[in-house]
Amino acid sequence: MNKIVKGEIVGIPFSKNKVRGNNRGFASWSAAIEKQTHDLDKICGPCLLRVTFMLPPSKLPKDHPFGNDLDNLLKRFCDALGKTILKNAPGKDGAIIKVEATKIFVSSDNKSGALFEIMELEAR
Repeated sequence: MNKIVKGEIVGIPFSKNKVRGNNRGFASWSAAIEKQTHDLDKICGPCLLRVTFMLPPSKLPKDHPFGNDLDNLLKRFCDALGKTILKNAPGKDGAIIKVEATKIFVSSDNKSGALFEIMELEAR
């Protein structure tokens, strides 16, 4: 049976470094991911990542009404997982060979974060 690790990260999702708004939020988001996944089981081989980013109104400016680019959210998220759940996998977050990603909008900062599932797949 394939190992599955599931979790929820509480916090406001950030992507790459910002030039406007909260330009330190990215470091807080990365730290939250690392802290909240540190003690979870490790995945050591190829895997599937399913993630839903929950974006609050503060992440939806008028000129960007659909929020952060999904690829940029994934980059920061996967890099952080490479330091925790995937730290023993060859290539760390490079072990993610399939991604299913979604972003949804929530009513407040208190409801923001990410739900995720990482499923280890058969080695190729």
